[in-house]
Amino acid sequence: MSSPASEFLRTIIDRGFMHQCTDTQALDAKAAAGPVVGYIGFDCTAPSLHVGSMVPIMLLRHMQQCGHKPIVLMGGGTTKVGDPSFRDEARPLLDDEAIAANKASIRKVFSRYLSFGDGDTDAVMVDNDEWLSELLYIPFLRTVGRHFSVNRMLSMDSVKSRLAREQPLSFLEFNYMIIQAYDFVELQRRFGCTLQMGGSDQWGNIVHGVELGRRLVDVPLFGLTTPLITTASGAKMGKTAKGAVWLDAGMCSPWDFWQFWRNTEDGDVGRFLRLFTDLAIADIVRLESLEGSEINEAKKVLANEATRLCHGEDEARRCAATARSTFEKGEASRGLPVTTLPEARLDEGLVAFEAFQLAGLAKTRSDARRLIRGGGARLNDTVISDEFLKITRADLKDGAVKLSAGRKRHALIVPGS
Repeated sequence: MSSPASEFLRTIIDRGFMHQCTDTQALDAKAAAGPVVGYIGFDCTAPSLHVGSMVPIMLLRHMQQCGHKPIVLMGGGTTKVGDPSFRDEARPLLDDEAIAANKASIRKVFSRYLSFGDGDTDAVMVDNDEWLSELLYIPFLRTVGRHFSVNRMLSMDSVKSRLAREQPLSFLEFNYMIIQAYDFVELQRRFGCTLQMGGSDQWGNIVHGVELGRRLVDVPLFGLTTPLITTASGAKMGKTAKGAVWLDAGMCSPWDFWQFWRNTEDGDVGRFLRLFTDLAIADIVRLESLEGSEINEAKKVLANEATRLCHGEDEARRCAATARSTFEKGEASRGLPVTTLPEARLDEGLVAFEAFQLAGLAKTRSDARRLIRGGGARLNDTVISDEFLKITRADLKDGAVKLSAGRKRHALIVPGS
């Protein structure tokens, strides 16, 4: 299509969020005419979302910034079923207590990205358990289930791929797409929601919701998906040697989070600046044009901006200061190992040889003692000789304790929860 009339579609296309849309021209016209209410669902399968969830979160953020109303749908009900989309096996079923705990923990992150309230474009957060747990089985099947063709459901990629590999798909999981479609209709009835968004793996489920809305409420609904985000080397977004990069500071420290973005591959810098920051496109074009070692400046901007959104301005500044004091002295250019310890450990004092072993600079405590006795250990670039020296909060420099084994091996210890 030609340049969209609505700021919303122009923004998400320019920034790389658009993958598929059920009716791009009609959605563009609707968004240009006034506020659109749109939602994205987040199941409560873990205590935190990870950076892979930042694409839908940022999509909701841009939607609100363009004058529309976002709904964050917490999947307290759908988590009890488990989304089978492109999974080799069923998710472990969580009990009500675990789902409630995960939901309470996940809620916190959204207030950093969205403005909640009662205004026309203020975000709202709802839980689909409110209506799903109240459904009566037979009436639900008669009202909603009759609109779904099993033949078509079997043709959906999320189902077909599981069956093609002869991996079991439970009847519980098979119902997920019907329940997700019903969520869309319920949100339309309650909030006037006409747009469902999600990742490309949700396309089939979203289309079912659009069609169900047309049949049950006779309202034109729209679906929009974002592309699967992988790195330039083809790796899955958000995975590191330490595991998933969580948005909760208790599961991934702000420093580790900052480091993740700082270590972005050169070929991903521009794309990630568009997706994961609020920077203007003109500024991004300038940054992504940098070459050679100068591209590292763009990576720092990416790390600072992504961390500022997720963890706040103070944490972003602290991480940037730690990086300057650590990396810009020539000891290491990127990827310095980081060990996060509870703040109480530093309050009471950490014995030096134990610190070197915990930081991975010695395989055993005996190796760490020999390293220190031999004069090869440094604390904040100063040689130490006392293997029983207590490392405390007083040793923090710009938020981190730097340990060195010889002149080429370094690690950081940072306080965390």
